[in-house]
Amino acid sequence: MSRRGPLPGLRSRLTAASAVAVAACLALAGCGGGSGGSSGGKGEITFWDGNASASGTPVWQQIIREFQNRNPDIKVKYVSFPIAQAQQKYDTAIASGGTPDVGLMSTSLLANVAGQQALDPLDDRLAGSSLNGKLSPKLLELVKAAGPDGKLYELPQTTNTGIVWYRSDWFKEKDLKPPTTWNDFYTAAEKLTDAGDNRFGFTIRGGAGSIAQALEFAYAQSGIPTFWDASGRTTVNDPRNVAAVEKTVALYKKNTPSADVNNDYLKMNAQFDGGSIGMMQHNLGSYIDHQKALAGKFAGTPVPPSPDGTHVLLSNPVGGLSIFKKSRNKDAAWKFAEFVSGKEMNDLWNSKVGQIPANTESATAGWVKGNATLETAVKVLNDPQTKIVQMPYHLPEFNAITKAESEPLYQKVLLGQMSAKDFLDQLAAKLNEAQAKYKQRRGN
Repeated sequence: MSRRGPLPGLRSRLTAASAVAVAACLALAGCGGGSGGSSGGKGEITFWDGNASASGTPVWQQIIREFQNRNPDIKVKYVSFPIAQAQQKYDTAIASGGTPDVGLMSTSLLANVAGQQALDPLDDRLAGSSLNGKLSPKLLELVKAAGPDGKLYELPQTTNTGIVWYRSDWFKEKDLKPPTTWNDFYTAAEKLTDAGDNRFGFTIRGGAGSIAQALEFAYAQSGIPTFWDASGRTTVNDPRNVAAVEKTVALYKKNTPSADVNNDYLKMNAQFDGGSIGMMQHNLGSYIDHQKALAGKFAGTPVPPSPDGTHVLLSNPVGGLSIFKKSRNKDAAWKFAEFVSGKEMNDLWNSKVGQIPANTESATAGWVKGNATLETAVKVLNDPQTKIVQMPYHLPEFNAITKAESEPLYQKVLLGQMSAKDFLDQLAAKLNEAQAKYKQRRGN
């Protein structure tokens, strides 16, 4: 059953947001459902890029130029802002009725935005498109699972996956195997550590963004293939996940720097690229930085499989385009979304940022084969035996639970002030409560 209005818990926030909505829309210079108003696939559309970056923005600008060259009757107005502002920008626009025609979306935001009845489902459009059958079934499944009612509210374009980046030159020095198994990983963490020489086998993300990475390692080691068990309760605090977190945390200060308790992505990345770390856990997105700093001296492999040899991957957000209900030019907005997920532009975007393309024809292109880490990641993701643990992005409280509420607790675990079991039990209790409220709202 679909929701009839804003998600409970969001209503007061959206009411407050509406007070500043008009000013925000004017500042963005892109609200108002397309600002061109024509229909039938012509006129002007506004596109919001909610993940502006030095590497991504120029690619979007190139895609837009290509699209306009081939569709001279359509003008694309480009508006960009950082990902940290995306949820607030969309919430404010929805509250004011000033949404764009088409927006860059992520499965981590989808439940919130689609749950406010702001997006058009795209199932029928995709069924009648030349793209039908050419997008990754797994990514389509993840997008549908992230929404409020199982419909397709985002046309997938790209995704990421967990990677263990490692110093291939250090491994060669120590005659170590690449960390493609958990035994190889923990052996390397030990043997690469030489604190006296300021060398550490691993770096833990203990600060902002730590929970997703901690859970990624936990599920990959435990082999538990689902986030919820048969009774509908989370598997986060399953004893096998507790044991896995304990094993990872045991590396702290033994095979990692003590400063790791405050590590966010930038600090962790700086340590690895700066030459003091043998392995780091992140995703494909850090490839470009490593290539600039350590060309020829590093490599990457997907997070190792569970003991039975099956890869269990924590779902990474799937990026793509969504069409807003209040768009006055939905046909043109769909043309743009379709263009972005087509092979040519999927090749362009993903080759530039080093991520996994949603288009299955792109996934076998030469540029993928030229990047060994990416090629392996694509194969693992598309392997029928690979299990994907779908993070509960559908819960409106999910980001708050896993960030502000849980990151300080994980730091306590690293510092020995809280057990891994207590940490995961508290996390599980909050997730179970949020899931129960979600089911109650949906009437099941």
